[in-house]
Amino acid sequence: MGLQSTMKALSDPTRREILNLLKKGPMPAGDLVSHFTMSGAAVSKHLSILKEANLVRDRREGRFIIYELNASVLEEVLLWIRDLKGEKDS
Repeated sequence: MGLQSTMKALSDPTRREILNLLKKGPMPAGDLVSHFTMSGAAVSKHLSILKEANLVRDRREGRFIIYELNASVLEEVLLWIRDLKGEKDS
């Protein structure tokens, strides 16, 4: 979608916490919901925003939806920030 949707997705602390949870590996949606005091629908909305920004991927395994981090988008953002700061590749 682009840098704007990525930055919007990263601007929310709940979504950043979801990404932190997923950096440990793929997780079912129910396990993600259990880490928060909000409703499953609210967590689902956050997951949708992360998916739209291509920061997470999902797949169905039986009756479960498994979410995983899409690190390639984060790497692109980091490279952009490095370039913006004027850092050169080592």
